[in-house]
Amino acid sequence: MKKAIALVVVWSLFSTLLAGCRPGATSPSGIVLGIAREPAPWAPRQRKLASLPAYNPKAEFGFQVDLRGFDLSDLDLTGRAYDLLHADFSTATRWPAHLPEPFDPVAIMELGKNPGLDVRMLHEQGVTGRGVGVAIIDQPLLIGHMEYKDRLRCYEELGIPKNEQASMHGPAVASIAVGKTVGVAPEADLYYFGVGFGDYILGSYWTYVVEAVERILRLNENLPPDNKIRVISISAGWEKGQVGYERMVRVVEEAKRRGVFVVASLLQETYGFWFSGAGRDPLADPDQASSYGAGTHWAGSLPANADVRSPAHLLVPMDSRGTASPGAVDEYVFYPEGGRSWAIPYLAGLYALCCQVKPDITPEAFWNTALETGTPTVATYEGTSYPIGMVINPMRIVEALESGMR
Repeated sequence: MKKAIALVVVWSLFSTLLAGCRPGATSPSGIVLGIAREPAPWAPRQRKLASLPAYNPKAEFGFQVDLRGFDLSDLDLTGRAYDLLHADFSTATRWPAHLPEPFDPVAIMELGKNPGLDVRMLHEQGVTGRGVGVAIIDQPLLIGHMEYKDRLRCYEELGIPKNEQASMHGPAVASIAVGKTVGVAPEADLYYFGVGFGDYILGSYWTYVVEAVERILRLNENLPPDNKIRVISISAGWEKGQVGYERMVRVVEEAKRRGVFVVASLLQETYGFWFSGAGRDPLADPDQASSYGAGTHWAGSLPANADVRSPAHLLVPMDSRGTASPGAVDEYVFYPEGGRSWAIPYLAGLYALCCQVKPDITPEAFWNTALETGTPTVATYEGTSYPIGMVINPMRIVEALESGMR
């Protein structure tokens, strides 16, 4: 009992000492949260849609059929199943009384909320990420969403205007990593650092990200030994010539020295790991490896992209995901097409599970085990089949770690 009380006191002190954070709400575990600001929900549309947009598979942009929050109740959608199966929608979307088969927004949303590949079976076995810290650096967060509010330990902001609303990106990545129904590691501790995306173009974005990583590493020095931050999720990638590039390279190396895995889109450069996000038909079973193939946004590059055809290429769930919405604390959104942005927090959550099972695991051991236990898969493009690497197998990774394989 005394040890538990002492731990709560330690957590409380370190939370309130975080630069830029003020004491906020208290979680059920008694840990005081540090909350810099509470961004307002993303303004809902909630207006009637005059007609349903058409989906063009050759178009090079997303959100072609964006129905999030719209009212479609007066539309006749007969014969529009193809377009609807490529639609972004939310639980706030209003539908007409009759929808064309096989489009069923409720069923598709529930399939999308499942992290898939038997991750929920791991949760049932107690492998939930408990005791492991996951830090996310991303856009403004709707901090009160029911998916992750009980796991949030700190929310800071750098370079974000005070009136900035919650972004669509922040709730999605947070829920994919640690969401209680959507997430890979539903009992991991979440430390979230919001960074102004508008500064990506102006040049100071990576400077803010560097500062966030440095704060995470300082915070980690004072966290209890059994509750360290083990992984940082950054759904972006830095390039030579950008302001802050050299500092990013150095701070990632520092994180590696301190035992913190930095998962970003440049894993091939920072760790020598190659991965892509996997596609999935919205009606396919997310627990079956056979449901996954090339991601929507890169499937067209199969003939020319030798990297994705390597057995050292890891495939991580990305498309057809249901996540927390920025529109309300109990709202969800379905994204038929993702990007590496959705695969990165998935990897971070999975690493948290592995840290719970094997506390001394390293990124290299994790990655090698993932490749050795993955499921080989192929994808077909214009009548030709291509091997595209290994679909990640969370259950087999954990089993291998528990058996002492790694």
